[in-house]
Amino acid sequence: MSAHNHQLHSKLTIGGLLVTLGIIYGDIGTSPLYVMKAIIGLHHVINPDIILGGLSCIFWTLTLQTTLKYVIITLSADNHGEGGIFALYALVKRTKIKWLIVPAIVGGSALLADGIITPPISVSSAVEGIRTFYPSINTVPIVIAILVVLFTIQQFGTKLVGKFFAPMMLIWFSMLGILGIIQIGSNLSVFRAINPYYAYELLRIHPDGFYVLGFVFLCTTGAEALYSDMGHCGRKNIRISWIFVKATLVLNYFGQGAYLIKHQGDTLYNLGGKNANPFYLVMENWFQPIGIVIATMAAVIASQALISGSFTLINEAMRLNFWPKVKIKYPTDLKGQLYIPSINWLLLLGCIGIVLHFEESGNMEAAYGLAIVLCMIMTTLLLNYYLIMKRVSWYIIGAIITLYLAIEFSFLIANLDKFPHGGYVTLFIACVLIGIMTVWFLAKKISKNYTKMVKIDTYKKVLAELSLDLSIPKYATHLVYMTNSNRVDEIEEKVMYSILQKRPKRADIYWLIHVNILSEPYRKEFKVNEIIKDDLYRIDFYLGFREPTKINLMFKEVIKDMVKNGEVDITSRYESLNKNNIIGDFKFVLSEKFLSNDSDLNFFEKIVMYSYFFMKKFSLSEEKGFGLDSSSVKIEQFPLVIHAPEIIDMKRIYSQY
Repeated sequence: MSAHNHQLHSKLTIGGLLVTLGIIYGDIGTSPLYVMKAIIGLHHVINPDIILGGLSCIFWTLTLQTTLKYVIITLSADNHGEGGIFALYALVKRTKIKWLIVPAIVGGSALLADGIITPPISVSSAVEGIRTFYPSINTVPIVIAILVVLFTIQQFGTKLVGKFFAPMMLIWFSMLGILGIIQIGSNLSVFRAINPYYAYELLRIHPDGFYVLGFVFLCTTGAEALYSDMGHCGRKNIRISWIFVKATLVLNYFGQGAYLIKHQGDTLYNLGGKNANPFYLVMENWFQPIGIVIATMAAVIASQALISGSFTLINEAMRLNFWPKVKIKYPTDLKGQLYIPSINWLLLLGCIGIVLHFEESGNMEAAYGLAIVLCMIMTTLLLNYYLIMKRVSWYIIGAIITLYLAIEFSFLIANLDKFPHGGYVTLFIACVLIGIMTVWFLAKKISKNYTKMVKIDTYKKVLAELSLDLSIPKYATHLVYMTNSNRVDEIEEKVMYSILQKRPKRADIYWLIHVNILSEPYRKEFKVNEIIKDDLYRIDFYLGFREPTKINLMFKEVIKDMVKNGEVDITSRYESLNKNNIIGDFKFVLSEKFLSNDSDLNFFEKIVMYSYFFMKKFSLSEEKGFGLDSSSVKIEQFPLVIHAPEIIDMKRIYSQY
């Protein structure tokens, strides 16, 4: 999202509020489709105390968890307008507390795992409404068809679809509120549920006891996505629109409750057969087909929000060295809009797998929630350090963090009951993602620790002389190396080895390029250092963690700027070409590491490094990752030696003759 668009959406406007409805609330907004159904159960006798207890739990979960924790407290922890667990980690990373990477990786992985189950459960719950009219219909092919269409249109960007999303979600939330009001009109006593006593009573009398919280938790699963999408809409728009959204959600839940209390002593099964859902039962018969269509549209939009969020999350993970480099496309002119083909098709495969495995939304409820509650706990841990950074009083921090850890651990324990019934699926996916992120991060760290740096001063004289040595054929007019060295006076030993020894590379000008990823989302700056006059330059790029790394284009801009300021002459040094002002050629040399056989690895390092090099085969090549033109790139292989062997003490034998 460009700075202009970012500011546009961040301002409090009617348009901004509408966009917020379309982008942010899909997940949390479609929860009335399955929450009450899950709490009541199909065959349990409808008991008014259980209904009031369920409503009380939902009301206080939305108030404490969504409103207080996310909308009021967590949205304040923005990283230059951006939200989400990785943006929060980028903020607290400054505390230099190393273990904070654990909640960041676990939370990010859990949120991605949740992205695989949200589209199937939302779409299935909505589509299953068709069974009101056709009880024996198999909804699995319909759900899969909708998901395939949804994932296929991702490559065109959501700009056009977005125009349709906002009004559609306005219709959806208005429908929720109106349906609720109609039912509440006949039973105002349902508002007794605001008394938290009923929530406590529910845990005592519900057939599932304490574990009913696993179903209650489903009403707040979209809160984490709400924080992740802050960059698209701005904090003010989210806070104001949430008042409307929460009101309609509460009205709908209480409306479903009022309807169920009217039918106390009965069961959901008796009211509507095996497909009974209080969400559809509260509708008049003539309105049900319209309600099903609107619900399906809203479910698709809910899925869209999570897919876009997954792309953003992977993009940030790549910049923070948590994920292998993969291809990113920008389908529209909005920078916040990105499309990652590999993630898109992997998500689709995961979603189809979930639909085929569970078949019905009722079965998916068992798998849903376990991963996301983990993500919420991790956000709470990072939030603790953010509040410490902001110098909030310790007793306020203590009260907030204790309250939320108590709530979230209660939800976690209740959700653990789902593990054997399907929770293992999302937990398995989360564990795979945690493994990928951990291996990638540790391997990068190990590799960095064993990269030998040398002082550039030592090589200034030989580089200046090499540049003028006509006995060595010229390799390129401009020779460019990417460097990981954070210091201007240092360079990797392998770079000097490549220039001076691998095959002496004479060039008129040598360039070193270093990319600094900042802990803020949108910034593009550069700095130039002249190390040897007219011979060696270093360019440092300072890029926000959401900026694309297009070194080819950015390097050209830097050169243009330097030429304009008279800092460098880039015309060819060949006499005939120089006379005609022909620009010299630019050659990039990239080094690709391979694990040396001389490395002496312990068991843990072996697992990490072998896994890393295996994953590297599927990741984007270095030149594509940096956005370089492959015609001007030379890849050189370098051995990565970890724990170089000790000096081998050998004895020479002299011949007798």
